[in-house]
Amino acid sequence: MTPAILWLDECASTNVELDAMPDAPAGTVLAARMQTAGRGQRGASWEAEPGKNLTFSQLFRPDRLHAARQFELSMLVSLAIADTVDDLIAHTSMSAKIKWPNDIYVGDRKICGILIENKLFGPHIHRSIAGIGLNINQTQFLSDAPNPISVAQIIGHDTALEPLLERLAGRLADYVDNYNGDAAALKKIYLSRLYRGDGKAYTFALPDGTHFEASITDIDTDGTLHLSDGKTYAFKEVAYVI
Repeated sequence: MTPAILWLDECASTNVELDAMPDAPAGTVLAARMQTAGRGQRGASWEAEPGKNLTFSQLFRPDRLHAARQFELSMLVSLAIADTVDDLIAHTSMSAKIKWPNDIYVGDRKICGILIENKLFGPHIHRSIAGIGLNINQTQFLSDAPNPISVAQIIGHDTALEPLLERLAGRLADYVDNYNGDAAALKKIYLSRLYRGDGKAYTFALPDGTHFEASITDIDTDGTLHLSDGKTYAFKEVAYVI
């Protein structure tokens, strides 16, 4: 599938702009060369030097997915982006990993943030917009983001943005459209790509600031994280310490 891609020179948020296009067909992409109010998880902003990175949103209509299975869409989107990053850095010794729930990391540094916003119709997902900020050609980061990295910093040269977006948008659409609903198989692939999912103990933090050591033991298909302390955690109930 080759999705329709619309480029804007500037906008506040591609998620907001695409959400205002209710009749857009599935797969539609809205990309901005400059995004002034990009949003990330936990209400964070996203730093992106104008014209250097991919900041875009893509529309999906996964009508077959029950509302309780929203995390399966997150896994699909994460895997599509991680696979694309791996293609870009294939001649290095590094690889992309998915930091629960859906950030993309290379090493201990963040290369991509994802914000998925779903609208439900009855028990099913009617419309989903995945907002994606992928660091491509930016080599200096000026915000207080603790650990950004870009493709250019890894491979040493720029990458043309428009053909890359065409490939990535096509892959995203294919992963979502061709998903057969086998959540167990999808979770197995997701776990194999998980950042710090190697069974070793790492430091985590609770919302009150308490730190503890644990390893990841499993992730439910609803996104619940299982740690070796015997407890389960939903998004925002625990955080990695990096």
